[in-house]
Amino acid sequence: MNPKVTIIGAGLVGSLWAVLLRKRNIDVEVFEKRPDPRKAKDEGGRSINLVITSRGMHGLEQAGLLQKALDLSSPVYGRMIHAKTGELSYQQYGQESERNLSISRSALNHFLIEEAESAGAKIHFSHSLDKIDFKNKKITFTQGQTHSYEMLFGTDGAGSLVRKNLTQQFPEKFQEQTQWLPADYKELFLPAPNALDKKALHIWPRGSHMMMALANLDGSFTVTLYLPQKGTVSFENIKNAQDVEKLFKTEFPDTITLMPNYLEDFTKHPQGALGTVRCSQWVCDNSVALMGDAAHAIVPFFGQGMNSGFEDCTTFLRLLEENGNNWTQTLAAYDKTQRPNANAIADMAIENWREMSEKVGDAKFLLRKKVEATLEKKFPQLFKSRYGMVTYTLIPYHLVQQAGLLQDQILSELLKGLESVEDLSFEKSETLLKEIYLPFLKQNGLV
Repeated sequence: MNPKVTIIGAGLVGSLWAVLLRKRNIDVEVFEKRPDPRKAKDEGGRSINLVITSRGMHGLEQAGLLQKALDLSSPVYGRMIHAKTGELSYQQYGQESERNLSISRSALNHFLIEEAESAGAKIHFSHSLDKIDFKNKKITFTQGQTHSYEMLFGTDGAGSLVRKNLTQQFPEKFQEQTQWLPADYKELFLPAPNALDKKALHIWPRGSHMMMALANLDGSFTVTLYLPQKGTVSFENIKNAQDVEKLFKTEFPDTITLMPNYLEDFTKHPQGALGTVRCSQWVCDNSVALMGDAAHAIVPFFGQGMNSGFEDCTTFLRLLEENGNNWTQTLAAYDKTQRPNANAIADMAIENWREMSEKVGDAKFLLRKKVEATLEKKFPQLFKSRYGMVTYTLIPYHLVQQAGLLQDQILSELLKGLESVEDLSFEKSETLLKEIYLPFLKQNGLV
């Protein structure tokens, strides 16, 4: 028999989880600290635009919502690199049919809340969590209300109060670690109409800092500026509008005419932090589980924060089915299965920060990407890039991370003395793939 489920947090993961559970006729009640975001004015400033990739699409498909989400999104097929000189270079992500979906965080959240309510979930807004009595399964909210639960899911984001209650009350079992990136971000806006390619992620890589832009459905772009907290070019050294203007004239001159309100946006919007949250355990007492950012917040440079959270949901349901609807066994299996995956994508997202800010315009890096693309086309059964596996497959993240290390060995060997992708030896490539990579693929059932 299924328990009645309580969810803390009606963000992206919590709302999708409510839909998925209701599709299985499970009673669901959701508590959200915000007022109903569908009725509130979207003030902006905190939303890094999202990309939906394979894992996110799988979750939406399981909920029967993929086509509706597609209608809210714009396809993205590759990166457009903007040099200081204004020169553009394009890097296709994967094969021609492979693409990501750019979507507004608020638009997706509003849509999922609507779908959760339509599916029969009860959602209570303006309910801020105060404390949880895990022994008696009782939640108290700051407004004074109480609620008893049978099964509790914390989907309340990187600053999760459910996780905080667990770490405070069970310090011997629950330890959390937050690793802050030494860079912060600001959201800016690039209105429509504009000359930017709507089907590309635009990146202005500048070494220690960068800017990127993703299209919205109306042709405008949400722009995110990433700067170190301290240093020569940093948030610390921007003290007034003149400093902001100098930064853009020096580093991003081609964007000034495209963003008429960039000075106002920079001043008005908050400076956001970028951190990775890891938790030593995700479940407690066969009645509490963490999902999404509450369990594993990551930096946004692989575009997998939401996608990995949606995968928590689909993985839990798969394990529930495999365990004959035994929730106790499923909770244990969920913790054991998903934590290694979350740690792996967290590591890879941090690595991708350096790739996007420093390497995407580098000649050696570009040659490596061309070699990867060539190997994918020539040996489709033997090779798919790490990026491709993360973004376009459902291969577990921890296996992708291991595969990436083996790929590094192969690519390093192939790139020795290589001046052009036309000089790549297919014979040598096939030999290395079969000797180094194929045993791994066979061992993990990937071929």
